[in-house]
Amino acid sequence: MSMNLSWIDDFMALAATGNFSRAAEERHMTQPAFSRRIRALEEWLGADLFDRSSQPARVTEVGEWFRAVAQDLQSRVAGIPGEARSIAEASSTTLRFAATHALSFTFLPRWLHALEVHTAMGQLQLMSDVQQKCEALLSQNQVHFMLAHGHPGVRGPLDEADYSSIVVGSDQLIPVSAPAEGGGPLHGLNARGKAGQIQWLGYSPESGLGRILKELKGPALDRMHVHQVLTAHLASVLRTMALDKRGMAWLPKLLVEDDLAAGRLVAAAPGEWHIDLQIRLYRQRGDAGKTAEAFWKVATAAAPPA
Repeated sequence: MSMNLSWIDDFMALAATGNFSRAAEERHMTQPAFSRRIRALEEWLGADLFDRSSQPARVTEVGEWFRAVAQDLQSRVAGIPGEARSIAEASSTTLRFAATHALSFTFLPRWLHALEVHTAMGQLQLMSDVQQKCEALLSQNQVHFMLAHGHPGVRGPLDEADYSSIVVGSDQLIPVSAPAEGGGPLHGLNARGKAGQIQWLGYSPESGLGRILKELKGPALDRMHVHQVLTAHLASVLRTMALDKRGMAWLPKLLVEDDLAAGRLVAAAPGEWHIDLQIRLYRQRGDAGKTAEAFWKVATAAAPPA
């Protein structure tokens, strides 16, 4: 008898509750069919995994050992597609990037153009999304590299997981607003809206910029009774709303530098409310293939000094 990998999922479902009926329903099969599959797994192992003399059924000592084995097997099976893609693409000349929307429109094109002086890029595949989604793409090995804003005082999930990264540029998060008639900010930390509240255009939790802003300025903003009138994933959406005089927003300087130069937007708070940002390039773990490894070396060599 050979083992069926789906038996592992059957075992984990039953181990969670000890209830055959509930586990069978979760696995979308009848209880007799489910029980036969659990028995087949036990016969393959040559040992009982559950003590059926009690209700609910209890996991035996062998079952507890197998639970750890099963969890490891599930984890390894889940990672197989990503590993297969990595091996299949080891000789590929395509570089796969994930980048946040704001950097895809501003920093990325100029940065890649500067690097082309040092290396042939070949074909590029870019996935542009909110930072949370970009981080997931890298952790699932669906891209070689991820480009996002960062701050040395705010650690994201990739930092916590010890992914390798380099600083490839800089930016600044600036509170901005449409101008009032006198030239100052229409909405700002000194410009009060209705009921004495500051009209604020904020980021959703999926935003990396929102993560940085909340960590570094959130407590101070809470003390100032800021009124969040709109929430959005993207800095580009908040820029549009700021231009439409809906409130103030913390936006990357690279995104709004033309607006500031033309006077369409103005700084909405003193300099101590500005946040210096890093632009960080993260890479996937392990051997990313010849083309990606060559690109990483070039990007590292071209990175500005720390």
